[in-house]
Amino acid sequence: MLTFTVRHMPEKRLQLRIGLNSGPCVAGVVGFATPRYCLFGDTVNVAARMESTGEAMKIQITQTTEAILRCLGAFHTELRGVVQVKGKGEMQTFWLVDVERG
Repeated sequence: MLTFTVRHMPEKRLQLRIGLNSGPCVAGVVGFATPRYCLFGDTVNVAARMESTGEAMKIQITQTTEAILRCLGAFHTELRGVVQVKGKGEMQTFWLVDVERG
């Protein structure tokens, strides 16, 4: 596992939570004075919920994403179980554990 030092907080360890979902979304540039590239849609919202209900240093994925990764064959996932997701109810989720390299 790689380490990263935040310049103004070298004593703290940076811990990320990552959430992934797969599906349709809409992308566009929003704003005139300070344009920003944005993604919109239920797929994006669910991915954000995967991040917010996840754990530090883990990648939480939806059942849809797990099915896609299973078809690709190089990814190892682990069942996390049912998670209560705001606006969606209960969802079966997984941890993305590893990828075969080489």
